[in-house]
Amino acid sequence: MAVGRFPFGQPVRRVIQADRTPKRVFVLGVYASAVHARWCDVRGRQLVKALGVASEPHLFWRGDGVKDILAAIDVPHQAGFLEPAAPNLNGPSGRSVDEDYLEPLGLTRTDAWLCDLVPYSCMNRAQASAVAGSYTPLAEQLGLPRENWPGLPEEFTDAARREEIAAELLESAAEVLITLGDQPLRWFATAFGGHRTLRAYGHDENTYGRLHELEIHGRALRLLPLVHPRQAAGLGMFSSSWKTLHATWVRRIAPDVRACI
Repeated sequence: MAVGRFPFGQPVRRVIQADRTPKRVFVLGVYASAVHARWCDVRGRQLVKALGVASEPHLFWRGDGVKDILAAIDVPHQAGFLEPAAPNLNGPSGRSVDEDYLEPLGLTRTDAWLCDLVPYSCMNRAQASAVAGSYTPLAEQLGLPRENWPGLPEEFTDAARREEIAAELLESAAEVLITLGDQPLRWFATAFGGHRTLRAYGHDENTYGRLHELEIHGRALRLLPLVHPRQAAGLGMFSSSWKTLHATWVRRIAPDVRACI
């Protein structure tokens, strides 16, 4: 069921865990990503460097198959053409989840149940500017589909969504909940007695990336609060201190945590 529409008409859809078999860990992120295209006019002049045009095909997508996804989007000749955005703009969080979190713990995707607070792509400020400045005027001129891409919410969950996530977590049979950054703590873990921020769990080499007890609806779990992939992989406006701390965790602490999972 679509929750909105991207520029050029593709549905904004919920992206949820497909493999429902029992898992060792449950990874909770913030919101689903989008497939980004470089949009050029009919003369090949770049209009938008990276425009969200489709939902990621699966949670924490690694950027594979982007050409086929873009080829399926109907772009009238007068509107120019779409081509893959730079490789670092499609799937960076997915690659980071594998390389900076799962692999250091000796895990693969088959060991992990993936989830986001918001199970669909949200339009951030940069995308909203690109849409308003480049797509909306052309859509009105050429009769293209009007976008209806949900923006970033003020609240990432409500009580009903937190219960949906809790139900998924219990269904997963995972014994470890890995949270990525502050938002999953603030908008999910705090409802079950957890701290509100990553810093509250530890922000130095002696405290960061340890396992903590957490109980959800009577089930005892272990919580592993880690940085958001933006920090771990150095994406966009990232914190160098958190990036360095996570890199140290990968080298020194993850092997010990791995032995406990």
